[in-house]
Amino acid sequence: MTSAPTGRPKPASPSTADSRATSTPTSPSTADSRATPTPTFPASPSALPSPPAPARASAVRAGAAPGGGPLLLGVRHHGPGSARGVRAALDAAEPAVVLIEGPTEADALVALAADPAMRPPVALLAHAVDDPGRAGFWPMAAFSPEWVALRWALDRGAAVRFVDLPAAHTLAADPTWDDGDDGEDGASGSGPPVDPVAELAAAAGYEDAERWWEDAVELRGGEDPTAPFEALAEAMGALREAHGHGGHPRDLVREAHMRLRLRAARKEFGDDAVAVVCGAWHVPALTRRTTVAADRALLKGLPKVKTETTWVPWTHRRLARRSGYGAGIASPGWYAHLFAAPDRPVERWMTRVAGLLRAEDHPVSPAHVIEAVRLAEGLAALRGRPRPGLDETTDAVRAVLCEGSDVPLDLVRDRLVVGDVLGEVPAGAPAVPLQRDLARRQRTLRLKPEAAERDLDLDLRKDTDGERSRLLHRLRLLGVGWGEPSTGRSGTGTFREGWRLRWEPELHVRVAEAGVWGTTVEAAATARARSRAAGAATLADITALAEQCLLAGLGDALPVVMGALADRAALDTDVSHLAQALPALARALRYGDVRGTRTEALAEVAAGLAERICVGLPPACAGLAPDAAAAMRERIDEVHRALALLPGADGLADRWDGVLHRLADRDRIPGVLRGRAARLLLDEGRIAVDEAAVLMSRALSPGTPPPDAAAWIDGFAGGASGGGLLLVHDERLLGLVDAWLTGVPAEAFSDVLPLLRRTFAAYEPGVRRTLGELVARGPGTGGPGHALPGVPGFAADPDPDRADAVLPVLHLVLGTEALV
Repeated sequence: MTSAPTGRPKPASPSTADSRATSTPTSPSTADSRATPTPTFPASPSALPSPPAPARASAVRAGAAPGGGPLLLGVRHHGPGSARGVRAALDAAEPAVVLIEGPTEADALVALAADPAMRPPVALLAHAVDDPGRAGFWPMAAFSPEWVALRWALDRGAAVRFVDLPAAHTLAADPTWDDGDDGEDGASGSGPPVDPVAELAAAAGYEDAERWWEDAVELRGGEDPTAPFEALAEAMGALREAHGHGGHPRDLVREAHMRLRLRAARKEFGDDAVAVVCGAWHVPALTRRTTVAADRALLKGLPKVKTETTWVPWTHRRLARRSGYGAGIASPGWYAHLFAAPDRPVERWMTRVAGLLRAEDHPVSPAHVIEAVRLAEGLAALRGRPRPGLDETTDAVRAVLCEGSDVPLDLVRDRLVVGDVLGEVPAGAPAVPLQRDLARRQRTLRLKPEAAERDLDLDLRKDTDGERSRLLHRLRLLGVGWGEPSTGRSGTGTFREGWRLRWEPELHVRVAEAGVWGTTVEAAATARARSRAAGAATLADITALAEQCLLAGLGDALPVVMGALADRAALDTDVSHLAQALPALARALRYGDVRGTRTEALAEVAAGLAERICVGLPPACAGLAPDAAAAMRERIDEVHRALALLPGADGLADRWDGVLHRLADRDRIPGVLRGRAARLLLDEGRIAVDEAAVLMSRALSPGTPPPDAAAWIDGFAGGASGGGLLLVHDERLLGLVDAWLTGVPAEAFSDVLPLLRRTFAAYEPGVRRTLGELVARGPGTGGPGHALPGVPGFAADPDPDRADAVLPVLHLVLGTEALV
């Protein structure tokens, strides 16, 4: 469905959440990276049979005047004004059948729209059976004319037919076929596609097409509801005569199918008993005099795939144009408000805005609301608008309720103008078995899908939270990104786990895709893990997969994953690969017991990797280039943290200390790695400060090239390792750095400056300020821990009593378990 009152489809564009399933209802998913079937559509519009020139058929009428043939209601998709007009016109005409623009396969799903559990926004979802990633959505909101027509027919007992081209054809077609150069009747279709709303707005003297549409349709009231349909039909006829298919030759095929369905309905129900609700752009095509043979010729030989169709929940956010939806609108929340509150909409809107701002602790009084309403009405009068529109209400909200600030206004735009409303579909809607199992698990675990982003904190010691964690990890393994791990109270490897959840409509396509792996979430994730283990390209991929299996509780997949891990680890001789793979295994071993999983099989592999790293790391570090040395520094840090997590790693710890000593002492090792090894030894208490000072003196001696010395300083004191605080509290180390820095020759200083700037720029501002004060004061005479004159709170030795005094507060702030 389109963003214009014309029904003119926008070019299909993938949604932000799914690069393959689009939400353009007239152009379903075309962004699939996989090969698509070769279509038999004509190569260009010039190859199409040219229908006769447009003519106003006496048997077809636009509007609601009785006795003129089928009732054609050209609408704007997702337009509340069009929706109200459709309802009024249907009430007046009382047709026996309503034809709606949409895939014909949806006829079988019409009855579900009457289910009380069906709450818009919802969407028709069609996907290829053999390739679920090739899918299309046809969204409908409560204010969509198609939804209003559908519910009107169901409430009155009228028949409903969907008349657009079947999804079986649109999902099989080549998406590049729209790029034609000749229009119907010889009109040129070259250049950008025609935007009918923009054309009509320009003709009316408007620069903003949305503003014109609001003035012409959405903000009008108390008039003949059929008048806009008659005016739009006449305007669209003129545009189609001038622009032909408007740059979208596929519309000629779609409209031929619509005409065939319209003829069948007229034959079955009679001319005056048929109403058609479609994009206004298509109305002139439906009034065109053509033969059945000509229309069937356009449809002959179309490519076709087997499809399945269902209803899925949709969101206002996904109706927004900024989401990438080709038929999107700028303000779905505002349009929903206009449709639900036709009386006193401005007053009701300002009340909602005030409630939102108050909930966010912004001071808003009834007087603010009254003044905002007055300002919006005054602005509408000054601008010559029939009623205040979104521009006027937004300006009034900014000036009065937000006191000129755009910060709370952004909140209003996000929560109300766009909104996070999520629709619902009944449990009886068709779905793949995996989707049904997921819905059952969501109900059992009380994890309701929501359109708004929310944080979820889990305590893995609790059974329900543990099951929630396993479900979310299994879905991530299947590529269903409902939740993403987040930081916060949770830390890597603790029994607390944080998630950030947001349900996007495209996830239904992901679930359908994942259905090939199994009928339940657990079975599908297990099968997917086994397949990934067999096809893993690197050792790090397999270790990450093993960690995922443990987090997801996939015990049946672990034997296959562990077999692949053991095989790959035995063959891989690259120390960098081994070092990259060890952290995931260490995390799994250290924290697997929190989830009740058995990790004995990982222990042997992890121990073997650690032994091989200890043997091969020193030779692998010799003679590395600067970039390779920087990457190896990260690997060393990861291995150091991983070994601290391995259970029963005392022997490995001693061997690792020996490796660090060799790295710190060897001249052939790059300076950044020697400095990092010295710092790790100092932090672990394996060398004294005196020994660290000796290593620094050697590294900063006059015979060392300045770039190498600067790299050593970066490895020792750079990054987020607390190097700045170390220099603050040990003036001897600071003095060594200061003495070396002042002795760097002028010609070499420009070479070492970028590295030094990167090193010291990572320090906190307070640390940099303190270092500057110490350097300005000059080197002290004391040793490590020397008390600084005029700096209170520092002593030569720690005070245990003062340190213990803060423990009760830490217990309250962090929780007892954090201090155990």
